[in-house]
Amino acid sequence: MNYEVVIGLEVHAQLKTNTKAFCGCSTQFGQEANTQACPVCLGFPGSLPVLNEKALEYGIRVGLALHCQIQKLTKFDRKNYFYPDLPKNYQISQYDLPLALGGFLEIELKELRKRIGIHRAHLEEDAGKLIHEGDHSLVDYNRAGIPLLEIVTEPDISSPDEAYEYLVSLKAILKYLEVCDCDMEKGSLRCDANISLRPQGAKELGTKTELKNLNSFKAVRDALSYEIKRQKELLESGKRIVQETLLWDESGEKTYSMRTKEEAMDYRYFPEPDLPAFVIRDEKIQAIKDVLPELPEALKKRFIAQYGLSDYDAGIIVAEKALAKFFEATLRLYPKAKLISNWLIGPLSYELNSRNMSIESLSFSVESFVSLLTLVDEARISNLAAKEVLTQMCNTGASPEVIVKEKNLLQVSDAGELEGIADKVIAGNEKSTADYKSGKANALMFLVGQVMKLSEGKANPKVAQEVLKKKLEKWGKDA
Repeated sequence: MNYEVVIGLEVHAQLKTNTKAFCGCSTQFGQEANTQACPVCLGFPGSLPVLNEKALEYGIRVGLALHCQIQKLTKFDRKNYFYPDLPKNYQISQYDLPLALGGFLEIELKELRKRIGIHRAHLEEDAGKLIHEGDHSLVDYNRAGIPLLEIVTEPDISSPDEAYEYLVSLKAILKYLEVCDCDMEKGSLRCDANISLRPQGAKELGTKTELKNLNSFKAVRDALSYEIKRQKELLESGKRIVQETLLWDESGEKTYSMRTKEEAMDYRYFPEPDLPAFVIRDEKIQAIKDVLPELPEALKKRFIAQYGLSDYDAGIIVAEKALAKFFEATLRLYPKAKLISNWLIGPLSYELNSRNMSIESLSFSVESFVSLLTLVDEARISNLAAKEVLTQMCNTGASPEVIVKEKNLLQVSDAGELEGIADKVIAGNEKSTADYKSGKANALMFLVGQVMKLSEGKANPKVAQEVLKKKLEKWGKDA
């Protein structure tokens, strides 16, 4: 039997505020345990929460970017459950009157576009963190009360690859809006996935499971792929899917049961008595809408139309806001869009990835990068040498001119200087020389490569090619 996969995602984005959702405690990461907690976020008797206005603004900003309807009346609720990392034994969240409803996010996969519905986006506070050590556990309440925005999709996702693309696109939007740093290692962006299978063409949804402990987008894709296989095997053998919460074991590449899945009624939601309902006026919504930045999808279309970039190149560049800014800053000084995109997507991305660093961490300026491209343009250094210079720029932050001088990388463009090297190459590669003379054009490029090798990458390949052609025309005649 063929089955249809139905996936919904719940993303928790930590909002990039300086203080917590309902108190003045710092949100700074990595501080000593339990040093960023107060009577409000610990739920002491008599303490009263006050909503962080910046968290509300950031939530509205995300809702608008995802085409949601911002609710004019919104309120907070108590979500009741008992766990050691929840000091109040309830979480301040939103239930029936969330901040935003009914948006969408469009993804592109294999040149096909698909709209993923956004069911809701609501504000809530985070719990603390349990630290398990041997036969005991410790709790750190520094995270308790951190502002989160939970973004819930409709069950519109049909494959692990679609889930991955949705997360990549959502992360880009959050980064462009500057509301979340999206650092999954620090827990700033977390994702849970709900998945079920149903017979192809059926209307009723199958029994779903919820996947947790997904600490990367790759883990989301891998866990969903495994769960599809597991559920399909159970269904085909006549067994029943149990509605439960599953954890993903990355090392074992499998899911295992954490607990049976709770329903909303199990949390005994009721309105937060210490916070009033909030009325969000049209003027406030419009003021936030007016200052929204150009988002990835619009920026991509502009880069294609304005600069003539391919869909592929534009997509890679706009995926990171800092990379898009670096591209346009370079373009203002060096108006060759395609060449810049080639360097950003190729050599520069390689250098950043090999160091596991972002473009914001570069130790050289846009002006230095333009100087490097200009050196190549002026044939003062080869492309090969330029990549070596770029490596040193990333390592030291030195200017390309200084590196070229120190490494003696200036390109040799004088035909007279290259003739001796060309003679050696022709003499040492008789087969390739004969192949070229017999009409095999590729043999010439091999010989040019040998000139580059002997010259330690300093030869101007165009000049080397011309020198070789002239000498090969005479080769055999003088024998």
